[in-house]
Amino acid sequence: MVNSFRSSMSAGSSPDPDSSTPAAPPFSAAYDVVVVGGGPAGLAAALTLGRACRRTLVLDSAEYRNAPARAVHNLLSHDGTPPGVLRATARAQLARYPSVEYRRAEVRAASAAAPPYGGGGDAGGAEAGPPPGFELRLTDGEAVRARRLVLATGLADELPPIPGVAEIWGTSAFHCPYCHGFEAVAAPVAVIGGTPDRVRLALQLRRMGADVTLCTDGPPGADLAPLDRHGVAVRCEPVTRLESRDGELEAVVFEAGPPLARGAAFVSTRTVQRSPLAASLGCRLLPDGVVEVDDFGRTSVPGVHAIGDMSRRPAVPMPFAAVSVASASGTIAASLLDQDLLSEDTGLPLPFARPPEPGGAGPAGPAGITEPVGAAVGRTGSAGAGAGRTGSAGAGAGRTGSGAGEKEDGR
Repeated sequence: MVNSFRSSMSAGSSPDPDSSTPAAPPFSAAYDVVVVGGGPAGLAAALTLGRACRRTLVLDSAEYRNAPARAVHNLLSHDGTPPGVLRATARAQLARYPSVEYRRAEVRAASAAAPPYGGGGDAGGAEAGPPPGFELRLTDGEAVRARRLVLATGLADELPPIPGVAEIWGTSAFHCPYCHGFEAVAAPVAVIGGTPDRVRLALQLRRMGADVTLCTDGPPGADLAPLDRHGVAVRCEPVTRLESRDGELEAVVFEAGPPLARGAAFVSTRTVQRSPLAASLGCRLLPDGVVEVDDFGRTSVPGVHAIGDMSRRPAVPMPFAAVSVASASGTIAASLLDQDLLSEDTGLPLPFARPPEPGGAGPAGPAGITEPVGAAVGRTGSAGAGAGRTGSAGAGAGRTGSGAGEKEDGR
């Protein structure tokens, strides 16, 4: 298979951050795996699949959550690297694996494909075959088929409706103290919001040495006494705007009272799924709108994995958006996918299937969905790990709450 990386870069060349790659020739071949998303989760999955010699296609829309950020942090040996450089380096390294193909393209729709691309059959029956393959329609009308599908489409941030936030988002307005706190506390900091989590964040930044003022943006909804004990100032007037120059915050402006000179602000965001693909395929969503997966990234739809900050296990209270976590999820999911396909091709049992529970019931996944005993060997699991999962779960639209990390996922 021709590797489309090689038309624009070689493994030894210097990466050009997020440079456009020439369009690949038209293709309609079936792949072992199609990865939708070119951030660290998707690229890590492609790397593992490439090293396993799996025919893999990466479809990258070039929309990345951390695009406004100047640097990625908390990534061992790459702390402080611009996110575009990190992605370009990863794409250049993938070029050495001829089974991996990369393309800048957007997916318009995805659905289960008819045989011969998949076995089809009843997803819950004891005689069920392997999961059906998948057909993806690209925005240019082209069709791509795959035996398995990996969604790495990520989340998108919804900024608070405060004028001036968007102009400095990722440069001096932030969400996560672990991603940006160390650098931000060099300047006076404003934490905007009056909820308990904002009080906690102000205290955390104060401990890191920052000159912090909590701007409650109206009557607070939290106990402010701990702030007074730890020397954190408070302003309770409604915030009207953030004033900045050349992407740098200069002041917080209130409805009444003098402006507050600040060099950085921490705001609370809401997140939504960047792509509707997971919902359209029927993947179960958790109440916060994140795709439910098991320990190996398996969704409630057989054959579909979700990785990166768009997904989480039910036991984890929030999605983690750090690059290190995203890339790890891609590596884990890709390893499972390779073993899953190997079992399907050889008839060997999948080593990651869970044994039946006492009483004859099949193993229950994290969502409490029971797997039937005696289902076809080698079948992918779902949100509950196991061979031969029953049915698929309905999806509902929803929003995630605030993530533990922000803008470090590179989606």
